[in-house]
Amino acid sequence: MAAAQDVHVRICNQEIVKFDLEVKALIQDIRDCSGPLSALTELNTKVKEKFQQLRHRIQELEQSAKEQDKESEKQVLLQEVENHKKQMLSNQTSWRKANLTCKIAIDNLEKAELLQGGDLFRQRKTAKESLAQTSSAITESLMGISRMMSQQVQQSEEAMQTLVNSSRTILDANEEFKSMSGTIQLGRKLITKYNRRELTDKLLIFLALALFLATVLYILKNGSFRFVRSELPASAL
Repeated sequence: MAAAQDVHVRICNQEIVKFDLEVKALIQDIRDCSGPLSALTELNTKVKEKFQQLRHRIQELEQSAKEQDKESEKQVLLQEVENHKKQMLSNQTSWRKANLTCKIAIDNLEKAELLQGGDLFRQRKTAKESLAQTSSAITESLMGISRMMSQQVQQSEEAMQTLVNSSRTILDANEEFKSMSGTIQLGRKLITKYNRRELTDKLLIFLALALFLATVLYILKNGSFRFVRSELPASAL
């Protein structure tokens, strides 16, 4: 059970780190976003989803911490939970600042387009393409990290399943051993009872044989005595 809890805690920590990286990447995309507002809205929707997943995992880690048997391990995990909450608050602050910066940049670009016309639009398009390429590279790198962490999570889940199966096998073997132990104890009692019965039978046989021999000797002795008396002359008697 303790091993399963450790695996669950490790999985929670790995996914918290993964969601934290994805949130940071999306916040960076918001900083680099140059419009339109629909693109910014889409990015914000993704950030909200990642924050929800991150918050859920932090709550799971906190629950696991409260279920720890050792007080020292409980306090260590609670401290980790507190650190994750602080990091999440920091990301939320960065998210608000990135939105403010992006909206100001979009407003400035729209004003500049109105003043300068087509040249600024072309410059903006070139800058936007460059930023899109940079953001794509960053996102791809973070997604690679995310895939690697997902593989680690899957391996941890497989290890936990193997541990559960091993525990079940050990429990089954223990139950079988208890059953065999009971059978052996019963056999031992039956053998002891049989040995006692055998000793009693031998004693009875010995007593019966002794009684038989005593009876035979008595009969022989009395029979011989009468025979001698019958053979003696009357004068001897």
